[in-house]
Amino acid sequence: MIDNIKVIDTQLLSDNWYVLRKITYEFTKKNGAKITQSREVYDRGNGATILLFNRVQKTVILTKQFRLPTFVNGNETGMLIETCAGLLDRDNAEDCIRRETEEETGYKITEVKKVFEAYMSPGSVTEILYFFIAEYAKEMKVNEGGGLEDEEENIEVLELDIEKAMQMIGDGQIRDGKTIMLLQHIKLNNIL
Repeated sequence: MIDNIKVIDTQLLSDNWYVLRKITYEFTKKNGAKITQSREVYDRGNGATILLFNRVQKTVILTKQFRLPTFVNGNETGMLIETCAGLLDRDNAEDCIRRETEEETGYKITEVKKVFEAYMSPGSVTEILYFFIAEYAKEMKVNEGGGLEDEEENIEVLELDIEKAMQMIGDGQIRDGKTIMLLQHIKLNNIL
């Protein structure tokens, strides 16, 4: 407990796919006034994401898959272009992203570099996302990727020129926050 925040009550609202709780807390404002607020907090665990890039070809590897929440919020096809990502489950972030990279993209990467971590939707979601980059080469391709069949991910693997990927942010073809952040990171840091 922090001095100015006191949790009063926690109610479990759902434990179906992930955990949704309603938390009531007391908060002391700067002027000393105490207020009580209730907020719903969605706990889906922490995750990791990675942008694979090839310096020689000036290309990146992205994925494309159906995302129901985008569909119900106006994305006509529900398809989203993204960086490879996954939930940590019981792994550390680096082990998780190595596993997810091979499952989703088919590339077995050797070295990964953590570049930062961020809360992606801190108003309601507990998740911290760990961001990585890694170089890839054709000889690292060990399978076709596409995700695990038993998870029915149905992922399409895309290899795009970095300039094309940046253009796709501007024209709305890439609308995923983590993907935009990693693409901008490699451009701002002159990695590609």
